[in-house]
Amino acid sequence: MAFTIEASVDPQVYVSEKEERDPYVPENYHIPDGTTPNLETYMYYGKIQRDKEALSAKNDTEDGLWGGLFSRKSTRSQESDRRSVASANSDGKNVTSPSNEGGAALVTADEYRAASGALRTATWGSVFYLITTDILGPYSTPWAFQQVGYGPGVACFFVFGIMAAYGGFILWRLFLKLDSERYPVKSFGELGQRIYGRWFGNLCNILQSLQLVFNVGIIILQNGQGLSQMAKFRLCFSVCNVVWTLAGMFLGQIRTLQKFGSIANLAIWLNITVLIMTMAFAANSPPNYNASTLPIGPVITQAINVQAFENQLNGIMQIVFSYGGAMIFVEFMAEMRRPMDFWKAMAYSQIFIFLVYMFFGLFVYSYQGQYVVNPANQGISTYSLQTAGNAISLTAGIIAAALYGNIGVKIIYNNIFVAMFDFPKLTATRGKYYFAIFVIVYWAIAFVIASAIPQFSALSSLIAAVCIFQFTYTFPPFMIMGYFLQVDASKDDGEFDINNPYAHRVDSWKDISRWKRAFFSNSWHFLFAAWNFLLTLACLACAILSAYSAVNTIVTAFQSSSSAAFSCHSPLDVSS
Repeated sequence: MAFTIEASVDPQVYVSEKEERDPYVPENYHIPDGTTPNLETYMYYGKIQRDKEALSAKNDTEDGLWGGLFSRKSTRSQESDRRSVASANSDGKNVTSPSNEGGAALVTADEYRAASGALRTATWGSVFYLITTDILGPYSTPWAFQQVGYGPGVACFFVFGIMAAYGGFILWRLFLKLDSERYPVKSFGELGQRIYGRWFGNLCNILQSLQLVFNVGIIILQNGQGLSQMAKFRLCFSVCNVVWTLAGMFLGQIRTLQKFGSIANLAIWLNITVLIMTMAFAANSPPNYNASTLPIGPVITQAINVQAFENQLNGIMQIVFSYGGAMIFVEFMAEMRRPMDFWKAMAYSQIFIFLVYMFFGLFVYSYQGQYVVNPANQGISTYSLQTAGNAISLTAGIIAAALYGNIGVKIIYNNIFVAMFDFPKLTATRGKYYFAIFVIVYWAIAFVIASAIPQFSALSSLIAAVCIFQFTYTFPPFMIMGYFLQVDASKDDGEFDINNPYAHRVDSWKDISRWKRAFFSNSWHFLFAAWNFLLTLACLACAILSAYSAVNTIVTAFQSSSSAAFSCHSPLDVSS
């Protein structure tokens, strides 16, 4: 899930680093009368934006169902971008007159919006690679099958894949309806806020920040385990974690995502290499008995693993981790040349995850059975082969962690410290200094998480239940339900006027009449809303049960002394 966009042209042609606007700074544009835009306003400009994109698509060469997958660069010409900027004034004047927004200010804002649109250069092919760049998901799938068995594992992979695609499709449709150059949607929280208001946007931002910092902590834990294996457990485990924390603090000082481009693409191939190596080594060497508390014996695999329900839930949450990219789907679409093509990237990535990740999980589980280690590449017994896999995965891991940290720091800094405490933006000199400090604090917090809860499977299950499950399965149906309720409620309103967007409403949400139209004006929409409401409740129930199971597993491990916080003893060394 690493976040990076490969531009089709040299970004310095368009904007210097000093002028670079951070992609996570919320835009607080207002409509002519000074009020906050309503849903109808976002939809009005969203339709204009999609029409412009459809028109400009005729001049692009990224065509066909497969072409964009093998060519990740858009061929949009710089001359076309200059025309977009040059036409900004006329586009703006067609919306409001200078007297409403103030001549010169209007031109500056529109020129900036046009230039921002020109910087949307990602193709659906590049987004496909970004979605499938996952350092955690594939390595956990063998352990998931070990917890539930072949049958439930395959069934859960299929069902969760279908529902993840459903949630991604919802986010795509909402983005197309509510995003525009004038009111750009740049994060999951901004998309949610346009439907339910600031409270829901803040909830999404908090969970997103929590997931990213825990992801960094999990990678520190994974890399610490790998380094301890390479040192044959002679190096204190907490020191192993410190090594990767310091490396992350250093690498995290890269402020712009563009500079991560080449190393992030390298991480994709490193992960693929480790997957292939792990399968080859698992097929030709015995399991890593030293990392398991089970006695040495024959490998046993099961169609259905009948055991405690909480252990099965922990295994299923590893499958949820595999489909955990929805959190930054909106960020991907915000950087796309044609967001309407996002469905291709999502469809191909879900198929890839279903086939490749599941095959990897089934393959390793078939050879290692009850001795599977999480992550799987650390379950190789032969030291030389184990070290080779660790060396490559550690490199890919620190790259992914640096990317997660980059995004996480920006979300926290911009949505909390800039918006609430008037900190300088990251483009300012003081903002860059603050960013450097925040990176150090962020990685320190991640280190505390990794060292305080050195239980890879339980910790990843917990963050999957609390955060990933919400972004992938719970929030999308909840958001589409709210969207259609508001659309249906507006059916008896007057003609919409962009210069006075609230005047057309005949009632408000304080009136029962508006609620009646929202629920009962369209029978199909009512059934669709009921389905999404029940789905939201079901997802919440599953997430709560899974979070409880993960927490209970963590508590039990500490009580049984099988795990200790800030310990020098590696979790993989069960020989003593």
